[in-house]
Amino acid sequence: MQSTLSAVDVSSSTESSSTAVSWGPIIAGAFAASTLTFILMLLGSGLGLTMVSPWSGSGASISTFAVSTAIWLVIVQWLSSAVGGYLAGRLRTKWVGIHTDEVYFRDTAHGFLAWALATLLVVGVLGSALSAAIGSGVQAASTAASGAAMGASAGASANANGASADNATSYLV
Repeated sequence: MQSTLSAVDVSSSTESSSTAVSWGPIIAGAFAASTLTFILMLLGSGLGLTMVSPWSGSGASISTFAVSTAIWLVIVQWLSSAVGGYLAGRLRTKWVGIHTDEVYFRDTAHGFLAWALATLLVVGVLGSALSAAIGSGVQAASTAASGAAMGASAGASANANGASADNATSYLV
């Protein structure tokens, strides 16, 4: 028996001069994931508002509300990350002549970068909204404190001018 050995053509791999990261699909996937996050958060807010009731004993308990909120937030994160990552991986320019594992890795890397960028976008928008809400609360508290201080100073000045204590307290009531 004669065995034949065939020569295997091993081509040397060369590095490409262009980058393997395509930022266009990553940004598109991140915007898709962020948009889906906001849409699902609005839907979750509507569903959450149906669970509460102004009358005691009519709505869901606080523990049920908290658990369902946590589950919904996990579902929102999974769905939006999956859609954004899938879009980033599929919109990426496919390179020919590379191994299937390399294609899978690059698709996954693009999906991960889209998720990271989407997370930064959502954190930035939510941080801005939270900052505005806290600023409004601080402004309302300072306005109330200013009004109370003005009332106290008016009462003190009336008391210093020889008015009776009843007149001084009538400004506060």
